[in-house]
Amino acid sequence: MGLRPIRSTLVPLCCSKRAWVSLWVHWVQVSQAIVIVRILAIIGGHPFRQISLPSPFASWLLDKCVAYAKVHRHPELTEQTIWEVFETERPKLVRYTGRFDGFHSVPAAVSKTCLVRFDSNKYSVAANAVGRPVEVHAYADRIVIRQDGRIVAEHPRSFGRGETIYDPWHYVPVLARKPGALRNGAPFKDWVLPAAMERVRRKLAGADDGNRQMVDILTAVLTDGLPAVEAACAEAIAHGVHSADVVLNILARQRDPGPPATILTPAALTLRHAPVADCARYDNLRRTI
Repeated sequence: MGLRPIRSTLVPLCCSKRAWVSLWVHWVQVSQAIVIVRILAIIGGHPFRQISLPSPFASWLLDKCVAYAKVHRHPELTEQTIWEVFETERPKLVRYTGRFDGFHSVPAAVSKTCLVRFDSNKYSVAANAVGRPVEVHAYADRIVIRQDGRIVAEHPRSFGRGETIYDPWHYVPVLARKPGALRNGAPFKDWVLPAAMERVRRKLAGADDGNRQMVDILTAVLTDGLPAVEAACAEAIAHGVHSADVVLNILARQRDPGPPATILTPAALTLRHAPVADCARYDNLRRTI
């Protein structure tokens, strides 16, 4: 039987058309079984269904694969179904240790409006990232943007076209220069804040400098954290006030260290004769001298 190389493969010249068809059908069957087992191993996990499914489609796909595997015979081990072979081999599978960090990475530039373009859409980044290049990590379900190794933005991935995805917290530092943008700026439209902060925001809406005060409260989130500012707003509302000065004062008191711990005096250093507060003793000292 002669062999000749065709595109890096060795094809037997004596193979008939029927043999090729039989070989192709066998290959498709084996490949189909391998794909199903791989899907079961990846989506189903080890042990089965231990991994949370990333989407309803993955759940549907898993159910369909399980149903198919339970009723179809294995192409090589014909006395068993695909599911039975999978159950036999499951103890030998590598245990799941975490999500595979698979992404498509591309460099990008940050515009003056704190936006990065990727795949016909725009994503906001932290204001301090403007002016320097970033690296976009495109996952199947999210977009992670890094600069100098640190994450400057993370968004759910959009598969539309011409969409702009904002994170309002990226623009809070910019509000210090333009507090009026809090009322009608595009990143802040339909922005839902935590309950107590939203109540303070509504109360400050009627004040002349309400935007400025609210910006001061939002800026405190960058240093104190959202839970602390939310608790401070709730405490201020409980006392019937809602100004930024009160909220910031509550945060400052929370940052202050508590009273120092009392140190017990060792017995060797205890005073045996307590001092007497008697100024006449100084007169006696002067007469003695």
